[in-house]
Amino acid sequence: MKTDPKDLQIAELQRKNKQLESALESLQSLATLGELSGVTAHEFNNILTLTINYARMGLRRTDNETREKAFNKILEASNRAAKIVAVSLGLARNRKPGREPLDITALVEDVLLLLEKEMTKFRIRIERKFEPTPKVLANGNQIQQVLINLLVNARQASPNGGRIVVKIRPYAEDPQNNVEIVVRDFGTGIPKETLPHIFDMFYTTKSGPDATGKGGSGLGLSLCKKIVEEHKGKIRVESADNVGTSISIRLPVAR
Repeated sequence: MKTDPKDLQIAELQRKNKQLESALESLQSLATLGELSGVTAHEFNNILTLTINYARMGLRRTDNETREKAFNKILEASNRAAKIVAVSLGLARNRKPGREPLDITALVEDVLLLLEKEMTKFRIRIERKFEPTPKVLANGNQIQQVLINLLVNARQASPNGGRIVVKIRPYAEDPQNNVEIVVRDFGTGIPKETLPHIFDMFYTTKSGPDATGKGGSGLGLSLCKKIVEEHKGKIRVESADNVGTSISIRLPVAR
């Protein structure tokens, strides 16, 4: 049976389309790492400034109380720097495609640590509502990418500052088999006519990257959806103009 040339052309176009999608996912992943590199560099600059100032204070003053305070502040800043390095290196090195049982609360805390100073800079307060949950079956690197995208989007939707609520809890409809993560902001919200398209590739409501160089490509949320669905999970969004947006991720419990 002779193959129709049009079928061959369609098959070739489909193959090239998959290659392009894979390349775009890799670029988005690298973009996330690039954003984190900028955040980490800024954070280290703050830590170094604090360390130098307290070291100078300890050298200038000879009383034990002041020197002890200076040493404690230097130790505190050094411990924070060590934690940031550990989290950043873990995110950069863990490029394995496999999944494993993960403590989702610890994973979320690592992401919040990396974004803490950025949130503070934009007057955002993070409100944690974490319930005890079993481990999820996930690729930690990929889920961190999803969380970073959602948190940065929530921050960008709150131009006047405010709060972002992050919830971790057993999924109400099936608590034995699924864990739910919710990122809720109280910002500008998403218009009703835009809502059906937010997970479309290249669709964006932003005119371009913000002051920190983040966002505007239209790849972030489409990649989030793809990652979550590949984990046999679900992602859902609820939003209204000037009320805010809530995005929930459901992930399967590890067995």
